[in-house]
Amino acid sequence: MSDKTNNTIQNVDPSKFRFVQKDAKLHDMKFETKPVGYFKDAWYRFSRNKGSVIAAMIILALMLFAILVPMFSRFDVRYSDTHYNYVLPKNEFLAQYGIMDGCKDFSGYNQQLYDYYSSIPGAVVEVYDSYEITDAGRTNTYYDIKMDTYAKVGYATVALTKAEYEALAAYEQESGRQVMYPIVDKTKIKYASYQQDINVWYLHDQKGKAVYDENGNFQNIFKKATDSDIEIGNVMQVNEYGEWDENGEYMVKKYTSKNDGNTYETRVLYNEYYVYQHGFEPCFLFGVDSFGKDILVCLASGARLSFLLSISVSVINLFIGLIYGSIEGYYGGKVDLVMERLVEILYDVPFIVVATLFQIYFAQKVGTFWSLLFAFVLTGWIGIAGRTRTQFYRFKGQEYVLAARTLGAKDRRIIFRHILPNALGTIVTAAVLIIPGTIGTESMLSFLGIVNLQTGNTTSIGTMLSAGQSSLSTYPHVIFFPAVFLALLMICFNMFGNGLRDAFNPSLRGSE
Repeated sequence: MSDKTNNTIQNVDPSKFRFVQKDAKLHDMKFETKPVGYFKDAWYRFSRNKGSVIAAMIILALMLFAILVPMFSRFDVRYSDTHYNYVLPKNEFLAQYGIMDGCKDFSGYNQQLYDYYSSIPGAVVEVYDSYEITDAGRTNTYYDIKMDTYAKVGYATVALTKAEYEALAAYEQESGRQVMYPIVDKTKIKYASYQQDINVWYLHDQKGKAVYDENGNFQNIFKKATDSDIEIGNVMQVNEYGEWDENGEYMVKKYTSKNDGNTYETRVLYNEYYVYQHGFEPCFLFGVDSFGKDILVCLASGARLSFLLSISVSVINLFIGLIYGSIEGYYGGKVDLVMERLVEILYDVPFIVVATLFQIYFAQKVGTFWSLLFAFVLTGWIGIAGRTRTQFYRFKGQEYVLAARTLGAKDRRIIFRHILPNALGTIVTAAVLIIPGTIGTESMLSFLGIVNLQTGNTTSIGTMLSAGQSSLSTYPHVIFFPAVFLALLMICFNMFGNGLRDAFNPSLRGSE
C-alpha cells in the first residue's frame, strides 16, 4: 500500500464509523422458498423442453391407444372375414364429406368389368368418364369409376339350417331389407370364367358383356321353379319365401343340399347378410388386411405386445445392469477386471444369432414371446452395467462417500444410499431408451421372419409390416398405419430420451 493511501486512511474521522449488528444475535436465515430436490429440479428442466413434453404426450397417447382400443373395439385379433379382405378405411361420419368413405378410384375398366360391378348393388358409386378407344379396327368402351370396396364384395353363398333360414326370412319381412337373392341358373352362363362366380346373375354374351333389354336394364338368369323341382327327393325346394319375377315365374331362393330338406345353401348379398349377423354396417376405421383382419385392433394389440415386451426388457436389464455395474464400479481392481472380461465375451455375441437360436430351440418349450424376452435380456443389460460402472468410478471418491465410510457405513449402504441415487438420473435415461430400441429390433426380426408373433390371439407391428409389403403398391393402407405408428413411436421416444438426458445431466445438454 502506498504512503499516500496510508495518509488518507489516518486522516479519516473515527466517529464516522459504526458497528453493524452490534447487539443483534446472528443466526441462519429461514429460506423464503421451498427447497428443490434433485428430481424436482430435473422435472423443471424437462418441462421447459417443449419438444420433449410433446413427445411424452404422444407416447402416452400411443400407450392409451394400445390399451383402450382392444377393450372397446367391436372386433379382436381373432376376428377374420375374408369377404372383406383389403377393404379401405371407412368412417361413417367423415364419409358424408367424401373422406375415408371406403371408396377407391379405378380407371380403364372395359365393358365386361363395368357390367360386372354395375350389377352389384352399391358397388359403382360414380362414373367419372366413359370413352371409346379403337384398336385393330375394333372400338371398345372404357370407364373411369369410383368403387365402394365394401359393396364390391357382392354376393356370397351361405349354408343355413332350416331354423336359420326361416329366421333370416322373418328378418327380411320385418326389416324390409332384402338379404336373400334367387339362385342363378348356371346353364345360362355363357362366359367360361363366370361358371363359378356367384356375382353373375345377368344375361351376357360369350365375352361376358351384359345383354340389356329394350330399356337398358339387366336381364336376370335366375333359376325358375318347375314341376319337377317340387317332387320328393329333389335337390331344390320352393317355399313361401321365394319371389315371382316379371313373367310370373317363381324364382328359387333356396335349395337343399340334403334330401331331408334341413340344410339350405342360400345366395345372399353379403353386405346385408353382415348387417343381419352383427347388427351394424361393415366399417373399419383403418381398413382390413389380406386375411380379413381389422387393422385398427391388430395394430393396437400389436402395440400392446410391443410395449409389454420392451418395458419388461427395460426393467429387467435395468435391474441386472444396476447390480452388476455397481459391484464393478465400487470394488474395482481384480473384481472389475474379471467381470469386464465376462462382459466382453457376451458383448461380442451377435444378437441376431442369439435370437435365431432361441427361436429354433427354445421357443418350442416356452413360447415365442418368452424366448424373445430371454434373447433381449441375455446381452441387453451390458449397456446399463457399463454406464453404472462409469458413474460409480466418478462418485465413489467424493467427500460425502469418504465421510460415510469413516462413520462406519457398510458397502451395501454406501452403494445404494449414497452413490446410486446420484447416478440414477443418467442410468434411468439409458433404460428408457431401451424401449424404442427393443420395439424396433422386434419389428425388424418379425419383418424378416426370424420371429413369428402372429398367433390366434396376438400379433405384432413387425408381422403386420411383413404381411403388408406384398400389397404396398395396390393397397398401401395395409402397411401405412403400422409404419406410421412405428415411426412416430421411435421419433417420440428419441426426443423424450433427449429431454430426460438434458434434465438429469445439464452438462450434457445438446450432446448426441
